Amino acid sequence: MSFNNLDQLYRTVIMDHYKKPRNKGALEDSVTIDMNNPTCGDRIHLTLQVSDGVVQDAKFDGEGCSISMASASMMTQAVKGKPVDEALKLSTIFSDMMLGKEYDDSIDLGDIEALSGVAKFPARIKCATLAWKAMEKGVENESHS
Repeated sequence: MSFNNLDQLYRTVIMDHYKKPRNKGALEDSVTIDMNNPTCGDRIHLTLQVSDGVVQDAKFDGEGCSISMASASMMTQAVKGKPVDEALKLSTIFSDMMLGKEYDDSIDLGDIEALSGVAKFPARIKCATLAWKAMEKGVENESHS
């Protein structure tokens, strides 16, 4: 597949998650994390249910640019049902990908791979990583409670 076709495919995946976000909403009896990106106004309200070391469920609400909201949608899909250490590893891989670093590509990132092009736009990296940072904070808070 040519670079332009891949670029178009990625754009389509991002817009699909933005227009039809997965796991939008809030969970009862959950860890709640509110974060924002003051640079561009993105904000996220993330709720996580973590038990027995596993992210049982994840939902988000908020407002922001297409990259921020699509990334939140993809993140909730990626971490649901995963052990906390695996969710944190995915976050590290995502962060490395955003920073243009080498990352562990042995794990299938699915739709998340569509955000790889954000690395070329430094001003947008915080948009893409906001939900992931919220998830990290949430599982760390949960493991210390």
